[in-house]
Amino acid sequence: MANHVSALKRVRGTERKTDVNRLRKSRMRTQIKKFRKLLASKDQAGLLKELPVTYSIVDRAARWGIIKKNTAARYKSRLTARVKALVAQPAA
Repeated sequence: MANHVSALKRVRGTERKTDVNRLRKSRMRTQIKKFRKLLASKDQAGLLKELPVTYSIVDRAARWGIIKKNTAARYKSRLTARVKALVAQPAA
């Protein structure tokens, strides 16, 4: 355990930041799961509405350092590819 005042302050700050980062990462994961459910249900209107929201949350997570920039790009790329494949399919 830390003994110096400054080290104790760093511990408290780290705990607060950890809580915030955990919340932000959870929010991002939840949004991605929600988007994947829409993909599975083939709801095109819902997908097109949720795509910018999902992009925004993923980009913010990258900006905050929750995930790396390339990880955010990979998430967005894969989701976009699945949306395009779904939209390109003729409606049965």
